[in-house]
Amino acid sequence: SGPLKDMKFSVQEGGGPRILHQFTLEPPAVSFRISGEKAGIIDIEPKSGILYINGSLDWETKQVHKLQVESLDERGDIVKGPYAVTIHVEDINDNPPEFDQTRYFGVVRQNSRPGKPFMYVHATDRDDPKTPHAQLSYSILHHFPNPYEEMLFQIDSATGEISPSKTGSYYLDPQKQDTFTLVVSVKDMAGLTTNAFTSSVDVIILVRESLWKAPPTIHIKENSTQVHPVNISKVQSNEPGVIYGIFEKEKLPRLPFSVSEDGDIYVTEPLDREEKDTYTFFVISKDDKGELVDKPLQIHIIVEDINDNPPVCQQDLTIIEVQENEIGGSHIGTVFAKDMDKEDTLNSRVRFKIQSQEPEFPAKNLFYIQQDTGNLHLTGRSLSKRESAKYSLKVLVSDPAFQTICDVEVHVIDINDQIPIFEKSDYNNVTVAENIPIGTVILEIQATDGDEPATGSSLIIYQVKQGDPNNSFIIETDDETNRGFVMINKALDFETTPVYNLVINATNPEPLVPGVQYNSSSLTTFKVFVTNVDEPPVFLKPIYSTDVSEDIAVNTLVMTVEAYDPEGDSVRRCKENMPNIPRGKILFLQKSYLPVEEERYSIEVVASEQNNGAQKSKAFLTLHLRDVNDNRPQLATDYPAFFCYPVSGGERTLIQAIDADEQSYKSKFTFSLADEMNTRNNWKISTVNATHAYLSPKHGNFEEKEYNVPVILNDNGEPPLENKVNLKVSICKCSSENSCF
Repeated sequence: SGPLKDMKFSVQEGGGPRILHQFTLEPPAVSFRISGEKAGIIDIEPKSGILYINGSLDWETKQVHKLQVESLDERGDIVKGPYAVTIHVEDINDNPPEFDQTRYFGVVRQNSRPGKPFMYVHATDRDDPKTPHAQLSYSILHHFPNPYEEMLFQIDSATGEISPSKTGSYYLDPQKQDTFTLVVSVKDMAGLTTNAFTSSVDVIILVRESLWKAPPTIHIKENSTQVHPVNISKVQSNEPGVIYGIFEKEKLPRLPFSVSEDGDIYVTEPLDREEKDTYTFFVISKDDKGELVDKPLQIHIIVEDINDNPPVCQQDLTIIEVQENEIGGSHIGTVFAKDMDKEDTLNSRVRFKIQSQEPEFPAKNLFYIQQDTGNLHLTGRSLSKRESAKYSLKVLVSDPAFQTICDVEVHVIDINDQIPIFEKSDYNNVTVAENIPIGTVILEIQATDGDEPATGSSLIIYQVKQGDPNNSFIIETDDETNRGFVMINKALDFETTPVYNLVINATNPEPLVPGVQYNSSSLTTFKVFVTNVDEPPVFLKPIYSTDVSEDIAVNTLVMTVEAYDPEGDSVRRCKENMPNIPRGKILFLQKSYLPVEEERYSIEVVASEQNNGAQKSKAFLTLHLRDVNDNRPQLATDYPAFFCYPVSGGERTLIQAIDADEQSYKSKFTFSLADEMNTRNNWKISTVNATHAYLSPKHGNFEEKEYNVPVILNDNGEPPLENKVNLKVSICKCSSENSCF
């Protein structure tokens, strides 16, 4: 209660009658009066001044009621006022959400992008939109049918937009299921409480075939005369407003294709099948953010052939040789031509025909050509070189649209009816030294052949027929003169073969005609005498190598070196600056020759003839030393051992073990303390790694002096070697640099 003044009230809608306030009278006022937006239920008791609501307010009907209150005297005149009384109606959640349609229908395309909305539902709530009472949340209650564990559709809880889920984007197929019914629910209070109002609606979704699909293989005829670019196909995305582009599969200097903003695919220039007969590329679709909308479509282009290439002769002039004795009907050669149009089509089919023959003697039609293969045959008779040594043919090669002339010459060659005949049946003797260089000509020989010169019938091939089992000789022929040159092919050796009795034959590369055979006229002989040359001794090996342990005993035989003299002379062997080595046996003479620091020793051994010291040969001996575990481990002096006085017992100092042997014998050291009472009571040692350990005092009761700590080191080698070392440890006062002073 209180005196009359301006007042504001907040009242929840509904709730029934209630008292809002009591105004007190101030003389000479005897009553109150109210006016304004009373809605038929807001009033004031005139005498008591009680302001009340006689019913329920409704926010959805009126959110604010504005009234005026004044006090009156006994005559009804205004004493005070009017004063403004404002009543704000507060909303309560008393209205369920309502969809704006009783049923929704939508269409989705197969392979649509997941999360891309294709329709939406919409609901409204009459409650205060500034409060959670009107905040709506959408969800899918049911999914009919639902063939998969995951739903094929999803809904945006805030906007009501419906889109395919990832599963739906993959599995939606009108051939399998073309209609789905979704039961979509909407809740107020943002769907966060169980007391929220709920409504639901059916959403019927029709699945349609994807618009985004690759066209069938596109066939384009080459060398088109149309005005380019030419439309050859079209693609269409499931989503509107996409941006189309082309992605090359092949890295080409240029791609003669383009795609328009409407998805029309164009070829931008005439194509040439002979340059490239197929093209493959991808068409892509992107949204305005540059993100891919659909999976790329592969476009396959086949360039169709037209007959735009004439046949081409494989050779400017085809030369065919025919022997005089070839019988009629014989296949004598082939005329080759190629057509660059598509293989195995009529455009590239070539046919052959003889257009002319020169000379036309002794007959016009001496030759026949198979029209589809180009095989050239003799007709009914053999050719004679006396009648004509050469025939010129014009062969017409044609495809369905073009013709080409191929020139052919048929050379009539003499038959091989004459054998080579040597000018001498015996070339006597040839004497050569055994060290004659390879490739040296030692004799020239000559045979003649009566067949036509410069043909396979008259060319002579010389071969050693007998007397040369090791192919020590080779014979080369001068093609112009048929002269033969006997040459050294391999090194000769007087001690092995002092004399060669050679038989040489002469033949032709062209077979002899039946009835003609080679005879003794095509053979010749001669002897080769090899003279001896004093040669130096020969070692059995150019290099000798062996391994020995470094602890090898003196006078141990380590290897044997052997050499011989080709002439059978006695051989002396010696090490450089050392006396003769009896029987080539190398002994380990004395330790001073093999210091431990060296791992390999090279020795040069000289072999010389007993009777001719100038004839010498050398061989190299390599001695590899294998290390043995013969050095005991020691402590390195790199780490001074000291502790600052006074000692607390937690300090430590690093020590290191070293060994002069190879790494394999010092891969891991073992550290321990000598089994002495004072040592083990005062010190402890702990391994850090394979070569280091920490030494630590066990307590702090040490005097300021130097201690000897006996440490036992073991190298764990084969055999293991152990060493007891006295480690001097100083307990001293330390400077600021943490060193003794």
